[in-house]
Amino acid sequence: MATLKDIAQKAGVSLATVSRVLNYDASLSVADETKKRIFQIAQDMNYKTLRNRKDPQQVKDRLQFGLVYWYSDQQEMADPYYMAVRNGVERECQERNIDLVKLFKNGNTIDPSRLSELDGIIAVGKYSQTEIDAFEKAARQLVLVDYSPSDDYDSVVVDFRKAMTEVLDYLMSLGHEKIGYIGGKEYVLEEEPIRDERETTFREYLSLKGLHNPAYIWTDGNFTSESGYTLMKEALKKEDVPTAFFIASDSMAIGAIRALHEEGVGIPERVSIVGFNDIATSKFLQPSLTTVKVYTEFMGESAVELLLDQIQSKRELAKKVVVPVHLVKRESCSEVNS
Repeated sequence: MATLKDIAQKAGVSLATVSRVLNYDASLSVADETKKRIFQIAQDMNYKTLRNRKDPQQVKDRLQFGLVYWYSDQQEMADPYYMAVRNGVERECQERNIDLVKLFKNGNTIDPSRLSELDGIIAVGKYSQTEIDAFEKAARQLVLVDYSPSDDYDSVVVDFRKAMTEVLDYLMSLGHEKIGYIGGKEYVLEEEPIRDERETTFREYLSLKGLHNPAYIWTDGNFTSESGYTLMKEALKKEDVPTAFFIASDSMAIGAIRALHEEGVGIPERVSIVGFNDIATSKFLQPSLTTVKVYTEFMGESAVELLLDQIQSKRELAKKVVVPVHLVKRESCSEVNS
């Protein structure tokens, strides 16, 4: 059976650090990457806390939730959106004295045996119907986060339509009529494309305003800074460059801003930029990034509350929590220069 010492040796940290990380010591100052490495090693080594080594009948009063995660560690570091959701789930479970089992997808699969004996599952990300059926079969109580394929499931989602209309109204109020979109594509099982409400609303709303131009849309990305950089480089090759861009994640916006700087395109003098997420580094960019604040940690907390409500109320109708957003106006946007 793995011990704290075994984990510490493999992680290259002290025994005390491992103990404090696994016990969610909020006062511990350790890099998120180190924490993730410790949790992953503990999971790989099948480490069990002292509580989990006891007879299950002695701990049956304590709930155990599963957090199923569709991003890999590497993807999470490149786009911290889902990391913040996970942090909210973890903190809420800790405060409510709920055990949390974290399960990252291995390729396109999750070991079904690891889903057994869970009181409920929180699935963060996008999943196929086959996967969702497997989650329900394993735990019966299920909450989807950032995805709502139908009204049959409890879910926590962002109000993307409100976000996009607020962004576009703001840019149009500054006089922008040539507005571009830089985003990415997500897939279920790497095959089935997922509808992005941001892109859909962007197209529909600008069409209503008579401002939609399909040539101003670049979506062959994956929500990382590298994709933002590449797609902005492509956009700048055109003779007709939009005067403003909505960029579907702050990570992408960081890459796009670098591309603009390299090409000598002034922000916001020549091009205004709006991001999405309001990650911690957004306000420290040059110029600081106007962006849509998404309350990602609140999404995680709400998922735990929904799961508890399912268990306690035994209701049959599903609930959907639509989390509001807020446009944070900073230095990366200005009026169109005539």
